[in-house]
Amino acid sequence: MEIKASDVKALREKTGAGMMECKNALVTCEGDFGKAEKLLKEKGLAALEKRADRATNEGKIFIKIKDHTAILVELVSETDFVARNPEFIALGGAIIDRAFEKGYTEINDDLNSLVTDLATKIRENMGLKRLKVVKAASNEYITSYIHGDGAIGVVVKVAANPEKALADERVKAFAFDLALHIAAFNPMALDRSKVDAAHLAEQEEIFRKQMEVDEKMKGKPANVVDSILKGKINKYLSDICLVDQGFVKDEKMSVAKTMEDLGKQVGAQLSIADYVYFKVGQ
Repeated sequence: MEIKASDVKALREKTGAGMMECKNALVTCEGDFGKAEKLLKEKGLAALEKRADRATNEGKIFIKIKDHTAILVELVSETDFVARNPEFIALGGAIIDRAFEKGYTEINDDLNSLVTDLATKIRENMGLKRLKVVKAASNEYITSYIHGDGAIGVVVKVAANPEKALADERVKAFAFDLALHIAAFNPMALDRSKVDAAHLAEQEEIFRKQMEVDEKMKGKPANVVDSILKGKINKYLSDICLVDQGFVKDEKMSVAKTMEDLGKQVGAQLSIADYVYFKVGQ
């Protein structure tokens, strides 16, 4: 039977398969467009299965904020070339839009099917690695920052009492700068109370062993050694805790002090309610 060039072209645009593959599929399916599309998709899935064990270390972070809710997605691929593909970028947005529409709070078969459709078309291993939903209360302002070409994404919530201070542009600017700060420094915890006790104990043991082999520490009284150890722990905590870090816009001022000073200016008590940090591949 005669296969129209327009049908071959339409099938190629829809599936991403080569011209000859599309023509052969239409011939095999006796011109039935739907069956030919299904056949090509099955072939694409088979090709994708062979690539399933290939590493997906590239990708992008996508974020959207709507109605006091933020959704973050990490979409991964084998190559940076595909991560820059307009269809890949559109897919990230489509996943977030579907999650908002359906109220999804975690990865599921529906969202994965969107990824599979593009993966079979491009024939490269890709996946939806993470999805996180962050909701803000009425007294919280939520904002986001995506670094570079989507390698890092941050969502941060700043709370205010009274909440009317959240309308102040200075508070909004601080929240955005805070998201930028988190992207740059990737703090391990919001404050000292959020640091895992087991991790802190392990770090203390590392410092203690380092001090035991340090020639400068030999012969020092136990109380002096304990004081130095305490100082090392405090320095470590100030390095890994967000509120103790030097603020990205003025490293001589801690995040906590910068926030306190801003609170006085806007007549409110400000605090960091929560934050989320995503980096591709982590």
